Amino acid sequence: MFTARDSAEIDADVRSVFAFLDDPHNHAAVTPRLEAVRDVERLPNGGKRLAYTYRMAGIGIDGEIVQTVHEPNERMTFELRGRLTGTIDLTFEPTDGGTRLTYAAEYDLPENALTALGEPVVRRFNERQVKATLDAVAERFEAGDADGT
Repeated sequence: MFTARDSAEIDADVRSVFAFLDDPHNHAAVTPRLEAVRDVERLPNGGKRLAYTYRMAGIGIDGEIVQTVHEPNERMTFELRGRLTGTIDLTFEPTDGGTRLTYAAEYDLPENALTALGEPVVRRFNERQVKATLDAVAERFEAGDADGT
């Protein structure tokens, strides 16, 4: 199991940041290597179920994401199913003038990805991906490209 965790200050209120990330298509816009989000279905808990394609080490990995926790303006938790398994937990905390967004992930990777890259490379890759995603969310709000709707 690989873990990665990081936080970023987003120059927007919690409601806007949560609303932006509550749209699965926005995840594809800010998550490096997340190539496609499709078949989005709303769940009774307010979360979503969807299919995705993620590219790692030149390999397209298809799977399903189920949002198991949907606490508006506080937390989202996603379960990854398929060849890539694990969880992603996003927490949203108000700060003076913005939001602290924390991204915590635990992944089990397909054996061929580990074999091709090696564990230290995969660990650094995951850490960079989490940081890049947080940076991309922050940049969207700084540029005025995310209105939370």
